[in-house]
Amino acid sequence: MSVRKLLLLIVIGCLPLIAAAELTIEITQGRDNPSAIAVVPFAWAGSALPEDVAAIVSADLQRSGQFAPVDRSDMLGRPHEEKEVFYRDWRALDVEYLVVGRILAHESGVVIRYELFDVFKQTRLMHGEEVGGVSALRDMAHRISDRVYEKLTGIRGAFSTRLLYVSAVRSGNNAMRYRLMISDADGARERMLREQSQPILTPSWSPDAKKVAYVSFETTRPAIFMENLVTGERTQLTNFKGLNGAPAWSPDGRRLALVLSKDGSPDIYTMDIASRQLTRVTDHYAIDTEPAWLPDGKSLVFTSDRGGKPQLYQVTLASGYVERLTYDGDYNARARVLRDGSGMIFVHRSNGEFHIALQNLRTGVVEVLTRTRLDESPSIAPNGTMVIYATLHQNKGVLAAVSVDGGVKYLLPSGSGDVREPDWSPFLH
Repeated sequence: MSVRKLLLLIVIGCLPLIAAAELTIEITQGRDNPSAIAVVPFAWAGSALPEDVAAIVSADLQRSGQFAPVDRSDMLGRPHEEKEVFYRDWRALDVEYLVVGRILAHESGVVIRYELFDVFKQTRLMHGEEVGGVSALRDMAHRISDRVYEKLTGIRGAFSTRLLYVSAVRSGNNAMRYRLMISDADGARERMLREQSQPILTPSWSPDAKKVAYVSFETTRPAIFMENLVTGERTQLTNFKGLNGAPAWSPDGRRLALVLSKDGSPDIYTMDIASRQLTRVTDHYAIDTEPAWLPDGKSLVFTSDRGGKPQLYQVTLASGYVERLTYDGDYNARARVLRDGSGMIFVHRSNGEFHIALQNLRTGVVEVLTRTRLDESPSIAPNGTMVIYATLHQNKGVLAAVSVDGGVKYLLPSGSGDVREPDWSPFLH
């Protein structure tokens, strides 16, 4: 495939994008036996607050698939602290865990004091507080969800993280306006980082979540840009002829893996961000693209058609040794490696449809996780439990998520159009 044809396919892949409104959660599949939990509305004596903290915590825990929150209308009581808890009321509802809390005025805005109980053992498992301004209620709620989830599962919660993705809006003259967007992990508080008339592709978070890298066509050809989210500074990193694409941050944040065709066919390079020095990683007449780092920073996984069809390969940076990883199916691409290095998530074609799959890197066993249509661009949550990806739903491009064991699935459809190219942030605190 020529570089011109490859670029044309990339651009065409962006064209169906329509404007994204705030994303909303639609849970489509949960686990068979989630733990019943009740999150009682938190007490507050003042005027109405802009956010319902307990509702946010309840929605977070439900979205994980591990918990089934009790409907408020079924609650037999509304305790706000330990002395008000009557365990028999909650045992009658077969509730396993109970979260209660109260919100009080504070010199910084509000303080949220909360407690977690094991109903059957009749013990308090945890208590804590969050302090912040009223405008930060949603942040505080997500942090409470993180603590409750970690206490009950032993896995760090990722509800306080962010999503980075691309959308577009069709203007009155039928021209497209492309947008680089950030939202909470639940799709709320969507905000725009950048808007332009040229396509934006493959956005990627830095490991410290302070920068993003992405491809923009604003210079009439694809170029890689880096944007500092703290200072707003924007830097163009590449301007070579041909393809400049697929930036991926190294685990230490000092390098980017990227795809360049300046020396012929598309190959994988690394760039030292401080010095801008390039190191060529692959040198092959085939198309090598879509690099992803292994957790130790010593190897990359990438997509290549050097075997005739797109498959996934691993290259060791020190030696340049290349090893093929996938053999199951005639199309495997866009890999992302689990943070413990045990497996990789990727796009796998099965029966002519594109799905998200997981391959165990020790055994080579492949498990298809999704059954939606035209699934692409997977990105793994920082706690390794969920994968966000782009798909089609009711003929619209939406974001969707699936657990790494395939047991939990939900959609994040936009109210007004399609979204693409998601990337899940690292932990923010």
